[in-house]
Amino acid sequence: MSGWLRRRGPRDEALPLYDAVVARARQPHWYLDGAVPDTLDGRFDMVAAVLAMVLLRLEQVPDGTDGSVRLTERFVDDMDAQVRQIGFGDMVVGKHVGKMMGMLGGRLGVYREGLAAPDDGALDAALVRNLYRGAQPDAAALAHVRGELKALRRDLDLLGVPELMEGRMA
Repeated sequence: MSGWLRRRGPRDEALPLYDAVVARARQPHWYLDGAVPDTLDGRFDMVAAVLAMVLLRLEQVPDGTDGSVRLTERFVDDMDAQVRQIGFGDMVVGKHVGKMMGMLGGRLGVYREGLAAPDDGALDAALVRNLYRGAQPDAAALAHVRGELKALRRDLDLLGVPELMEGRMA
């Protein structure tokens, strides 16, 4: 699949947006007020959550497909580099990156469903499972993360694809 993604277009077009996703995911409030674990896994989980909000926005618009593909390519490139930097050898890098892509795909589905649900129960369950790895966070921390992700998603709806690809997220 990654070979197919690489042929779609220049990855550099998504770099401003990917950098904005990572910057948003690294904001301290997620880890302080939201109690997302400030660990390697927690940071991946937060990048995946913010990335999912952007990808969900891009899937809503007809001209979002290329941006979505290029953004996903950037994610793959970054995860490949991160796994290599941790010290994984060439023999297992692809397997780990593939697992991360599967995790992202699963999160897209549950976040999509959670955001569309009439109450916050489904989204909260998805956040507990994916950001807190099943450990129940403090209610205020969960409410903070839920509120911030929903606000981000609403803000993204106000932006078109050109603005998003420039890295503007709100």
